[in-house]
Amino acid sequence: MKVSLISTLATAVSAAVLWDGRFNDLSTAADLNKWSWSNQVGPYQYYIHGSASVEKYISLSADYKNPADTVAKQGAKFTLDSTAFWNGQNMRRIELIPQTKAAINSGKVFYHFSISRSDTNAPSVNREHQICFFESHFTELKYGWISGESGTSNPNLQFMISQNSKWKTEWKPNVWHNVAFEIDFSANTVGFWHSEGADPLTQVVAPVSASTSSNGADWHLGVLELPRSGYSDGVEDFYFSGVYVESGPITTAIGGPG
Repeated sequence: MKVSLISTLATAVSAAVLWDGRFNDLSTAADLNKWSWSNQVGPYQYYIHGSASVEKYISLSADYKNPADTVAKQGAKFTLDSTAFWNGQNMRRIELIPQTKAAINSGKVFYHFSISRSDTNAPSVNREHQICFFESHFTELKYGWISGESGTSNPNLQFMISQNSKWKTEWKPNVWHNVAFEIDFSANTVGFWHSEGADPLTQVVAPVSASTSSNGADWHLGVLELPRSGYSDGVEDFYFSGVYVESGPITTAIGGPG
């Protein structure tokens, strides 16, 4: 009993939230506007978006989080619309970058988030969506028809390492997918943890070799949608909650440490 208690306490002490992006510190999405290159405040860098006001692309509500998450006060709805083009590009984008000096790009870390969609403003199955990716795309989620594959549509949400699918499931509406990227920047490996709803995370992809590379400010929470000839831009909504990065043993409970 004593040994078990000591082991439990050691695990609790060694796990640590390095960066907290669970939206608890934001009153409204307008708070994201407080950040700038000359005033780097808040949990997120907000600069990858279209020409409209922030409320067009991101909105916060308790209705937008995984209801099984009792740590997060709210979640976020990310919207791609007809204005969601950044910096003259032909790709629609809405992304947030962690604002932190913590070592989220060192040693073994776990990038956590939960993601869902609705039948209303459903993301297109006919276009490639790059979700929660690093700048070098060494790991990410993807949804929809992936550029170059056969057919015209793909209903699967997929976990990718270096552009290769390692796991997939049909992305059904109103299902919360809880995710953790297990990244070891020292060993250059990536693994994947997943669950649905209130279920605790389990490892579904054991760590495999990858070209892990990050400067600590290049993980993109959000969505980049590639254009595709013959398919028009529709309004699409993506829901995120429970976003944080931790070191030490993984927290498998949904929402993470309090």
